[in-house]
Amino acid sequence: MAKRCLSLLFLHAILLINACLFVRSHARHHKHTLRRNKRDNCSPTPQPDDPADAPEAAPSGFFDVTKFGAVGDGIVDDTAAFKAAWDAACSNTDNSEFSVLYAPSGHTFMIQATMFTGPCDTEIIFKIDGSVVPPDGPEEWPKNISKHQWLVFYKIDGMSLQGGGRIDGRGQKWWELPCKPHRGPNGTTLPGPCVSPIAIRFFHSSNLTVKELKIMNSPQFHFRFDVCHNVHVESLHITAPQLSPNTDGIHIENTDNVRIHNSYIFNGDDCISIGAGCYDVDIRNISCGHGHGISIGSLGNHNSRACVHNITVKDCFFKETSNGVRIKTWQGGSGAVSGVTYDNLRMETVRNPIIIDQYYCLEQGCNNQSSAVLVTDIVYSSLKGTYDVRSPPMHFGCSDTIPCSNITLSDIELLPAIGEMVSDPFCWNAYGSLDSLTIPPVSCFQEGLPPQSILESGVDSC
Repeated sequence: MAKRCLSLLFLHAILLINACLFVRSHARHHKHTLRRNKRDNCSPTPQPDDPADAPEAAPSGFFDVTKFGAVGDGIVDDTAAFKAAWDAACSNTDNSEFSVLYAPSGHTFMIQATMFTGPCDTEIIFKIDGSVVPPDGPEEWPKNISKHQWLVFYKIDGMSLQGGGRIDGRGQKWWELPCKPHRGPNGTTLPGPCVSPIAIRFFHSSNLTVKELKIMNSPQFHFRFDVCHNVHVESLHITAPQLSPNTDGIHIENTDNVRIHNSYIFNGDDCISIGAGCYDVDIRNISCGHGHGISIGSLGNHNSRACVHNITVKDCFFKETSNGVRIKTWQGGSGAVSGVTYDNLRMETVRNPIIIDQYYCLEQGCNNQSSAVLVTDIVYSSLKGTYDVRSPPMHFGCSDTIPCSNITLSDIELLPAIGEMVSDPFCWNAYGSLDSLTIPPVSCFQEGLPPQSILESGVDSC
């Protein structure tokens, strides 16, 4: 009997233990279910108990174009996906300091001519780690879309275009249009359609940064900034063949407070060109190759008024370019180029290391005109290297009626790349002075200053 009672007590203990385990298990499951139901009805979403169970989600303010439908095979048109991602980033109001629009590596995105428009609710980082290309040549370009530009950023305040990717303008078929320079016999052009797109254009925008990208083979200018303020260009790599026409690396027009630094530009036209209405421009540490050098101008075309002032070009290297540093103006213009400093520049087999040309003309038979853009207060300091002997190392071709004035040369040493014969500089109606001996010697400057009325008329008009 005692043995039977012990067995019953043992069985009862086992049942009690099992009941407790069931209650604890059910309670734990019920508690987890309540947490999950609460998560379904709340925002923002807390982290799950196990991080491995978390769904894949982009950080707040991060907009990957592939999540908006971009394919990135170089064939499918990804324009709509880029536009949708831009619109989402531009209108982002989650209190982020900036939105990131991301084109990931491992993809080639084909985009039609597109305008990305602001103003935006937040600053934008447009990060390209993949490749971006336009339609391949004029025949593939949609007939109903303008051929003047490809990617346009309009009315943006606060944007960085950056990344380790590549933008390929596919310019080859555009350069082969019959109208392009050198396509006709003896370097002439032939009739036919000639409009070619600028690769990237910023228009009416401010507080812009462009950095670290590789851009190549634009049909026309690679970058153009029009009516912009506070522009910082840093560490770009821009390339196009030597004979690719009008492929300026960076062109600025009516734009101020510009820094263009630490970049490599080997192309078929001006590495950097500065148009009318630009001031407070700082250009430093540029490697410029086999194109037309760094230019101010051309200015004053079609009797227009042009004002450019406070320009610095410093610590740059020029290799086998047709010009080094150039100021070019048309006859008949008005306004002034003033306050320009060229300092610590190195030249290697450059055809015109120093050139002011106030008779710039792209056609034969340009008419002589009496008015001109005034060129004054120009400093050349520490320019050294070799020049192509087909042209003189220094050329100061100034207007008959409005001479260049206050040109200063210091520590100039330019030697022929071939042979030992040093060419004489060329001067025409140029007033200047030497702060040190120069190689070659410069004896063609007019001394003093031109009549004050001439100087005042140009500067006052700006």
